[in-house]
Amino acid sequence: MKQVRAKKQLGQHFLTDLGIARRIADTVDAYPEIPVLEIGPGMGVMTQYLKEKPRPFKVVEIDKESVEYLNERWPDFSAQIIGGDFLRMDLDKVFDGARFVLTGNYPYDISSQIFFKMLDNKDLIPCCTGMIQREVALRIASEPGTKAYGILSVLIQAWYDTEYLFTVDETVFNPPPKVKSAVIRMTRNGVTDLGCDETLFKRVVKTVFNQRRKMLRVSLKQIFNGTTQARPEFFTNEIMTKRPEQLTVQQFVELTNLVAEELAAVGG
Repeated sequence: MKQVRAKKQLGQHFLTDLGIARRIADTVDAYPEIPVLEIGPGMGVMTQYLKEKPRPFKVVEIDKESVEYLNERWPDFSAQIIGGDFLRMDLDKVFDGARFVLTGNYPYDISSQIFFKMLDNKDLIPCCTGMIQREVALRIASEPGTKAYGILSVLIQAWYDTEYLFTVDETVFNPPPKVKSAVIRMTRNGVTDLGCDETLFKRVVKTVFNQRRKMLRVSLKQIFNGTTQARPEFFTNEIMTKRPEQLTVQQFVELTNLVAEELAAVGG
């Protein structure tokens, strides 16, 4: 069969090491009983090992050339190959409303968007594994007080336990990327209710990390518009002297509740 040409605009870097491909495929075994959806299978280097697992399995691929290749390689699997854009999919329809594990060798340039969609569908996705840029993996798994700790860290760790599994060298891809990759696993924690307004929680986290070097008493002013200013005493709370990377997820929940109370008090 004719090999698929890696397309720069799709961020394609095809994994060539079969041992690593199998290791990544095996990360889905944390949830062995439920279906699996693979994003961006390319020429199926991971797919061949995922297909062996005794459970429902589908792939979604935006590249038409890759879809044609996969259909030719596995004609008996064609009904499970979805040609389309994962970011535009209605995930409730993939396995008729059933929960599933998400996995893949994710394109670097949209990995964050994939994980934001995962968060929007967290009740459907109890586990997400796969390979991404090492820098992003470190961000997701980082702890408070570290330089890597940021928006992705807080928003994902609010709902998922994160594991940095292993690093992957550039030399096992065609074409090789300019950075190292890493394999991660995110597993839903026991949280069903954050204890604050989720929409405001996201807004607070993004607002303060956009000015991560400033204390909260400075960055939080962006939450209040020009006509609705927070009262001076709001900024005297002890937490206001901290910077965002110093806060745990629980402290962000508490901060969100403080902001919600202040917005209600001043009519914001």
